[in-house]
Amino acid sequence: MNFEDEKDYIMRIIKEMVRVLFSLMFGKKYVSVEQEAKNGYEVSGKKLDELLTMIDNGEINEAENLMLENIDYSNRNELAAAALFYQYLSEKNEDFLQKNNYSKEEVLDGINQIMQKAGYNDLVKIIE
Repeated sequence: MNFEDEKDYIMRIIKEMVRVLFSLMFGKKYVSVEQEAKNGYEVSGKKLDELLTMIDNGEINEAENLMLENIDYSNRNELAAAALFYQYLSEKNEDFLQKNNYSKEEVLDGINQIMQKAGYNDLVKIIE
């Protein structure tokens, strides 16, 4: 497996994790980050679209810190917003991530931690 294949693989894992998580939590089919972001999700008192804009502006670590600050892991809407945050981040190219001191591996690690803290340890193991 070459470097690019590995990055695509990580992105596919993250998308699959989000898809399964949405199915389990909401009993519905996950469509896309853009459509779900329009649903007005919030996490730690911040609107998801504000956090996604911060990502686009290269403020990845700041956005992640704000998101994780007061997340309620028992609130499925906050958990959904966090999962969407990491999926959106996973879709950024490697150059963008590196330029902003982030990597695909950190994205995967972030969503894994979110799911584990929310009690979805088994799901993480199955998908990986």
